[in-house]
Amino acid sequence: MSFTPNAQNLFATSEGRGLNGPPGPTDPIGIKQMSDTSSTTYQGNDKLLFGIILGVLAFWLFAQTTLNISPTMAADLGLEQSVMNIAVSITALFSGIFIVVMGGLADRIGRVKVVLWGFIFSIIGSLLVGLAPSGAMGSVFLMLGRIFQGFSGAFIMPASLALVKTYWDGAGRQRAVSLWSMGSWGGSGFAALFGGLMAQNVGWRYIFIISAVVSLVGMLMVRGTPESKAETKGSFKFDGKGVAFFMIAMVALQVVATQGSKIGWSSPLTLGLAAVAVVFGWLFIRTENSVANPFVNFTLFKNTTYTGATISNFLLNGTAGMLIVSMLLLQLGGNLSAQQAGLLTIGYAITIVLFIRVGEKLLQRFGARKPMIWGSLIVGLSIALLLPTETMLGTYKMLAIVSYAVFGLGLGFYATPSTDAALSNLPADQAGAGAGIYKMASSLGASFGVAISAAIFTALSAGDNILWLEGVITFVGRQDNVAIRQAAMIALLFNLILVGVAIMSIMLTVPKGKPEERA
Repeated sequence: MSFTPNAQNLFATSEGRGLNGPPGPTDPIGIKQMSDTSSTTYQGNDKLLFGIILGVLAFWLFAQTTLNISPTMAADLGLEQSVMNIAVSITALFSGIFIVVMGGLADRIGRVKVVLWGFIFSIIGSLLVGLAPSGAMGSVFLMLGRIFQGFSGAFIMPASLALVKTYWDGAGRQRAVSLWSMGSWGGSGFAALFGGLMAQNVGWRYIFIISAVVSLVGMLMVRGTPESKAETKGSFKFDGKGVAFFMIAMVALQVVATQGSKIGWSSPLTLGLAAVAVVFGWLFIRTENSVANPFVNFTLFKNTTYTGATISNFLLNGTAGMLIVSMLLLQLGGNLSAQQAGLLTIGYAITIVLFIRVGEKLLQRFGARKPMIWGSLIVGLSIALLLPTETMLGTYKMLAIVSYAVFGLGLGFYATPSTDAALSNLPADQAGAGAGIYKMASSLGASFGVAISAAIFTALSAGDNILWLEGVITFVGRQDNVAIRQAAMIALLFNLILVGVAIMSIMLTVPKGKPEERA
């Protein structure tokens, strides 16, 4: 899942619209170079737009099917569920780590070039996952493939948003952003349903084979687009040290979150990894505050509205954990197939697509703050509907159907106002980097939300029943799956806490009313 841009005033500045000059030489992957001093301005068309959307779908539709089909994949590849949980979350982790890097580099080296390289990573990653053999080598193929899919998202998302800013204007830009958002939101919304149907009727491997084909088609549609770069001053030095520190800290933290219960929370290895995360996190912050071209430009966070929107975006994306927890509960505790569980999410897919434009209208009428809070409250309601895991399966399935539809409604309300609040005032020369930071919050939020939620569920469901919980709540029906149902309840409560903190961040940072009313 991703909270993607869909706002009327998403990119308020007008600098850098198009590039000037006649087409120059073509580079090895087919980008027509244009100089920054030409008299012609390229206008985006549907071929470019739908090519970009195919790249977005490859990440948010095809790659995200693992949230639903992970038990099927784990069984087929002979992997433990804890290992599969890492494979599920590692894509969002690597996307989050590198999305800011690639957003900044895209501004410098060319946005079209970065998008095309993203397609290449998507093709490689999809084929590695789809062709992964069973056994020990299967985990290697799977992890590498999921990492490459993460790289793909990091390359495509910020660079493609910067292209939308550059090559579309006015109503055309609003339409382009809306369709881009529907590709992202619709892709994530239909991922569970699509994955379940494919895994049940065709085989999960074909999901990723088709993903490779879709990426190839998208690459051919984008290929040949005139290059777009930001006007820059002075030389650019890549912040390799900052990236390395950040990656080490995030990977260490991810391993602690996903494997801490298995290794032992008090074991020297877990404590050592936690210390690594803290030390390298501190080194990262120190480095970013001292270099001329930081990987993450902390000066952007001086704007409290941008900061609040980004933090709440991180936290609400973390509620993607409710999807994997509920899917695992229905399959492991209720003996539903991946297809049966995926069909329950159809309301999520429908409402999220239908209400994205409603979020835009709410933004125009009320400003960003109110619809962001309303959307967060609705997401909280959707999680609360999944909490009664003590009920019979038939009742819980009905609650799940309603919950997923409400979840999509809440995210539809939240997405547009949040993105507009974060990005509408970014300067043109930081469009890619600023979008990258915001999308990093999406990816890392989803990664850690899924990882922590799955870790809580896996750890508690493998143990004995939680006696104090049994003393408070009576679990009716089957008693052999009570530990699984209790584990899901605790993991869902964690997601509800994320929503509460997100609402607090919005209330503390996002101003009331519309910008013109505060002027």
